[in-house]
Amino acid sequence: MLAAMPAESPVVTAKEPRPAVFLPLYRQIRDLLVRSLDAGEWKPGELIPSEIELAARFQVSQGTVRKAVDELAAENLLVRRQGKGTFVATHHEPRAQFRFLRVMPDAGDPEPPHSRFLECRRVRAPADIARQLDLRTGDAVVYLRRVLSFGGAPIVLEEIWLPGTLFRGLTAERLAEYKGPLYGLFESEFGTHMIRAEENLRAVAADAAAVAALSVTAGSPLLLVERVSYSYGDRAVEVRRGQYVTEHYHYRNTLS
Repeated sequence: MLAAMPAESPVVTAKEPRPAVFLPLYRQIRDLLVRSLDAGEWKPGELIPSEIELAARFQVSQGTVRKAVDELAAENLLVRRQGKGTFVATHHEPRAQFRFLRVMPDAGDPEPPHSRFLECRRVRAPADIARQLDLRTGDAVVYLRRVLSFGGAPIVLEEIWLPGTLFRGLTAERLAEYKGPLYGLFESEFGTHMIRAEENLRAVAADAAAVAALSVTAGSPLLLVERVSYSYGDRAVEVRRGQYVTEHYHYRNTLS
């Protein structure tokens, strides 16, 4: 419970520095909600307190809380459900399946891919991976390599690097027995929820690894998608590089 204060005054706690006076109040509430999410006060998929309860907790108006929650819903951190309340977003929801996987068929409806892991091992972080994950060169990372198939056809070859301290215990055996979305596994078993990503796309020619995994000819054009994914607090927690066959598929994004 925050200390008593006049309604709609800046929200601070005894252990936190006073926020800048120009920060709108609803943004202060939004940031406090994110801290609660990061601390695990409400788990992915769980119902959060009502707007009335949050307004009483932070001693602000319900309208201010609603504006903060609206912003978090727009950022896909929270999900509103008519007549049920507001829930913490989870990667286990069907609607989240294609939020980070943007490959779509040229014809027909998108379908969840089949994932086949080729490698899972702990390695020392190369310099470029360490830099992107804010690690030191040589720190332990978990390296994954897998193929995503759609309709039985191999379409994506991915390489993934994860911080070793966060993903201690991730093994090839665990991946083999898990049947859900990979980000769902990261969320439920390693407490790491992906909330946003930055991507770079460019064209490349298929190398020997792609030829073997994707059944394409050497030098065939592929789309390379390089991603850094972030969790709460803007912490980089994954580097991913995927080579995509685009003969009957394309990479779709929505700008708004």
